[in-house]
Amino acid sequence: MILHVVNVEYLHDHVLRLRFNDGAAGEVDLSGELEGEVFVSLKDVALFKTARLHPLMQTVVWDNGADMAPEFLYAHLQISVE
Repeated sequence: MILHVVNVEYLHDHVLRLRFNDGAAGEVDLSGELEGEVFVSLKDVALFKTARLHPLMQTVVWDNGADMAPEFLYAHLQISVE
């Protein structure tokens, strides 16, 4: 199965709630992952809040053009039971 993000919700600070196409859901805290040219600007919470689901790439994207691979996000997922 190819992994895809199916829902993105901004929670607070640098934390998102994500749901994946395999049914896994939970929170991802990206505060320690915002390094490098395209990601460092996401330390600005106002920009980080622009996180949304890209309909074709099926992962999280931001207004500055940054995106993260679903596999990377999944590896950082704190699973919640729903």
